[in-house]
Amino acid sequence: MEKEKQLPYGYQERDIHAIFKYLQEGCCRRLLYQLPTGGGKTVIFSEIARRYINTSGKKVVVLTHRKELCAQTSRTLSKLKIKTLIVDSSFSGMVTDKHKCVVAMVETLRNRLSEKKIELGDVGLVIIDEAHHNSFRKLLKYFSKAHVIGVTATPYSSDSSQPLHNIYDRLMLGESVESLIAAGYLAKPRTWQPDVELNTLEVGPNGDFTVKTSDELYSSNAMLSLLLDSYQNYGKGKKTLIFNNGVATSLRVCQFLNEQGIEARHLDHKTPAAEREEILQWFKKTKGAVLTSVSILTTGFDEPSIQCILINRATNSLTLYHQMIGRGSRRLPTKRTFTIIDLGNNAERFGKWEAALDWQQIFENPLAFQESIAQRTAGDSHLMPSEMRSKFGNSLEIAFDVIQAYDNAIKSGLKPQTVIRDSIRQHAKICMENSETASQALALSEMLEEEIIWRIKQYATCIGKATKNYRDWLAEDYKRRLRELITRIGIRQAKLSKAS
Repeated sequence: MEKEKQLPYGYQERDIHAIFKYLQEGCCRRLLYQLPTGGGKTVIFSEIARRYINTSGKKVVVLTHRKELCAQTSRTLSKLKIKTLIVDSSFSGMVTDKHKCVVAMVETLRNRLSEKKIELGDVGLVIIDEAHHNSFRKLLKYFSKAHVIGVTATPYSSDSSQPLHNIYDRLMLGESVESLIAAGYLAKPRTWQPDVELNTLEVGPNGDFTVKTSDELYSSNAMLSLLLDSYQNYGKGKKTLIFNNGVATSLRVCQFLNEQGIEARHLDHKTPAAEREEILQWFKKTKGAVLTSVSILTTGFDEPSIQCILINRATNSLTLYHQMIGRGSRRLPTKRTFTIIDLGNNAERFGKWEAALDWQQIFENPLAFQESIAQRTAGDSHLMPSEMRSKFGNSLEIAFDVIQAYDNAIKSGLKPQTVIRDSIRQHAKICMENSETASQALALSEMLEEEIIWRIKQYATCIGKATKNYRDWLAEDYKRRLRELITRIGIRQAKLSKAS
């Protein structure tokens, strides 16, 4: 056995020895290894591949789910003098005995194996990069006798029907984000997180917020203004990567920033390869550049000079949350900190990126974790329809928590009726914010019929023993007072405008 090369960092070497101990003892044929983004997972599993090939003489297969990761992994293996064969969509040849390491895209390899267009004999070890993805599962039947090592920053499958603990025998935890920051391996985050109203977002079949409702919210004037203020206050002059939920929002953000004199570019999965490369080179070389995208840059993209991550979306995906922030966590001699601007209340949902997580508990009980996230995001059960929400694009907050307002009033010794008064004022405010005249504001107020009825129901629940007739009277009185207030505000504004 050749003398083993010392890796750059001691914790990497320590984890490699621990993983090999599992392999040698044979007590764990399928091991899941967790290490934060930026901790050097590719370096670690590449070194594992090298040592395994040298000690066993058997083949190693490395599985990835993206072409960029295929190329990245192959480059790392090549630096370790490992002759690697890439099996991606362009591959049409054969695997020979001289190919001791095969780096393959999951879908391509599965198709080639099922069509019997490729044979992989004598495979002793399968390494799965980004192992939290479900796409690799059907491939494992072709490697039933091989050891399997899954590698991920987030050992959690959002698909509760396919938990990772059903695939892997054991979870091995590497260094935490906190310890890697303390030891100087990762940059320290500085987080800014305004409270953003998300009650118009809807959850889709995949468990995350839909692109449609996200586009409507994050393309609104109010959210664009918040993004601009956030960037100017906390990200100005910093190389910034912006993540959005939809292509439409990303394009709108790019246009908006350019209109404000901020140099920004947009990138998505449909961007031609040549243009994509040009944009990435521009981003790499340009000081203070701003790149806005969707999720294409969450994996397989490594630009250590990123100084600011602006999350212009909300997500229910713990994995995506960590992947997005991880793009900015690389440390350089000239970069010890980086900025996180969270415009989706994501830190409230998952905790701060650098905070400790009980990954073992999450691995063993993913359903319980999923339910806890759902409870945190449930919020108010009443949602303003997205079509209506678009009419109030200039207003950052459109919700009014009747129950909380009632509790606050009682605690302060105020009459319950102050809740109705404050609700009317809030409705008048958002009508005026999205109108140029009082007449337009009055027209908008007519659209709030269902919203008013719902607030009255909430108020009636608080005070108790409210008859239907009383609730009906309250609703009519509410609408009358709202019209009167909008009219008074309009007259006042007209007088001020004339005076100026």
